[in-house]
This record gives sequence, structure tokens and C-alpha cells, in this order.
Amino acid sequence: MMPALLLIAHGSRDPRHAATVAALVEEVRAQRPGTEVATAYLDHCAPRIPQVVGRLADAVAVPLLLNRAFHAKHDIPAALRAAGSRLPVADVLGPSPLLLAALDRRLAEAGLAVGSPAARARTGVVLAAAGSSDPAADAATRAVAAEWRRTRGWAAVEVAYASAAGPRVPDALAALRTAGAEHTAVAPYLLAPGLLPDRIAAAAEDADADLVADVLGPSPELAALLLHRYDQARHAADTTPALTA
Repeated sequence: MMPALLLIAHGSRDPRHAATVAALVEEVRAQRPGTEVATAYLDHCAPRIPQVVGRLADAVAVPLLLNRAFHAKHDIPAALRAAGSRLPVADVLGPSPLLLAALDRRLAEAGLAVGSPAARARTGVVLAAAGSSDPAADAATRAVAAEWRRTRGWAAVEVAYASAAGPRVPDALAALRTAGAEHTAVAPYLLAPGLLPDRIAAAAEDADADLVADVLGPSPELAALLLHRYDQARHAADTTPALTA
């Protein structure tokens, strides 16, 4: 029997968050039939980690997180320890080419001609992330932006943050226009709807962005990435020598 995939999400008071996680779980199940997939939340939503790990005989915990910041470094390990669990924990989702593909998908759905090199060369994109107090997490987001521009040929890519320190979306849009972008788009680098995506969308509208993409949500690319992280952690656990007394 394959171990279960325990998806650990942050949770939110916004019901759209849990609905998006549920839709993503269904996409994971569709891509990997026969694999047990369970969900647990760190906060706000049920079930919590202690409610789930006790009923899983064998599992791999997969964080639904883009960057290795406080939740990945501290909250999830602490919650698993408190539940008496020693489950292997997969790496966070980013960086990955699959995330760039998911961002492309959302921009295309919003009306951008992503498949046209000429359109990309005229378009500046704001990669709008949550923001973090962890400098390494913000550096990772900036690296994603740089890779996205390098591999797609955007006119420019600027990073903006919805919380923590700036720059904010209007600042990033102004920088794109200064750099000569003819068209502008805002792409939320966020997993599910909620307060921060709403804040990003409102700021983009106020600053006259040409289009705003949806959050990453239950995209096929995100589901495939979760399964990839699960497989990596599962294989690593299989090859780790057992500790002896």
C-alpha cells in the first residue's frame, strides 16, 4: 500500500479557502487514482492536524505552501510533534517550473495572449505575493519573478507584496510602465482566495492594471506539483537508513 498524502493547508476564515483546497484535493485524486488523500489545517478550519494523523497508518505530509517561511520551518513541524507524529514532511512547492506554468494558465484565462512571444514582449507582469518577514522567503519570490521573465520573455516582471514590507501593487505597476511595458498584468502568487488576493485585485483595479489573473487555485499544474513533492518525500523516506540503538 502506498502511504497517504496528507495535505497540510494554512486555513482561513474565508470559506473560499477551504472550498479551493477541496477542489485541489479532487484534482490530485483524479491525477493519482487509488492514492488516499487527506487534508488537515493549521488554523481556522477543521480538521486540524491532531484530528487527522492518528487515523493514518502511513502517510507523507505535504505542505500547501509556496515558500519555506515560518509556517514551513516552525508551525507545521511543531503541530506534527504536538500530535505525536513522525511523518515525513515534503518540501514546499516553490520554486518549480510547474508554478510558472500555473501562473501562465491563470493569465491566459484572464485574457492575455500568453502563447504569443510578441504579446509577452509588450507585457509587464506584477508577481503579487503575500509577503513575509523571512528575508529568504522574499528572496525566493524574487527569484521566481526573475526566472519567469527569463523563460517567458516578458517586458518586465516586478514583485509586489500584499502584506509585510512593500513594494505594493501600485508601485510595481508604476515601475513596469517606467520600464516601457505597453500592457500590464497582475498575477497573484497565492494559492486560494481570501483577504490578500482581494486586496491585490482591488489595488490592481485602482492602479489601472490592464488585467488581473486569478489565484493559482486547483490548477492541474499545482496538483501535479503536490504529487511530485509527495513522491520525492516518499522515496527519500524509503531510502533513509533505519536508526539503530
